[in-house]
Amino acid sequence: MTQINVTLPTTDQSLRMEQYYRLHSKIYDATRWSFLFGRRQIIDKVAALRTPSHILEVGCGTGKNLVALGQTFPQAKIIGLDISESMLSVARKNLGSMTKRISLLCTSYDQSLKLAQSFDLILFSYSLTMMNPGWDQAIEQAYHDLADDGLIAAVDFHNSRLTGFKKWMAVNHVRMDGHIYEKLNQRFSPEIFEVQPAYGFLWQYFLFAGKK
Repeated sequence: MTQINVTLPTTDQSLRMEQYYRLHSKIYDATRWSFLFGRRQIIDKVAALRTPSHILEVGCGTGKNLVALGQTFPQAKIIGLDISESMLSVARKNLGSMTKRISLLCTSYDQSLKLAQSFDLILFSYSLTMMNPGWDQAIEQAYHDLADDGLIAAVDFHNSRLTGFKKWMAVNHVRMDGHIYEKLNQRFSPEIFEVQPAYGFLWQYFLFAGKK
């Protein structure tokens, strides 16, 4: 698969996120495993429903999910998109030889990618709650980029009863108000919908897959 390189105008949000991830990209995989539950689970659940041939992951970060997607769907053409070049530089290393069939894009997801194909699967893994603003635009863009029978899948933070914890997460650019799950349920026809507790109800995370 031909590697795609895209450079778009820099926005205030992209600058903030690049500054944040310039440091965190180096420690992301070593530190986030204790927070980001359900990432492998959502891919396995989707695989039980579909065998997509064109996949987009929005907010692919260091490429952990891209590796899992490539292993689970070995015939699929896959694109990973992220706003941070620092994260994508780590992803390229993690993908290794998979970069021959997995392309990476450094851009925000607030407009059409202007690609020839639509997608059978668009995955958001712990990315929508960090798009503030822009999460609703990303969901709408996914709706337009999906094939007619395409599937959107998401795993992400959902909510917390503890105001202090939510404020601490906001410092790390994460909004936890149950807003993502609600919007996905309204916009797509659910095939997978679960809300799970983390650390004895310290917070909740959700898994969702819905048909266009």
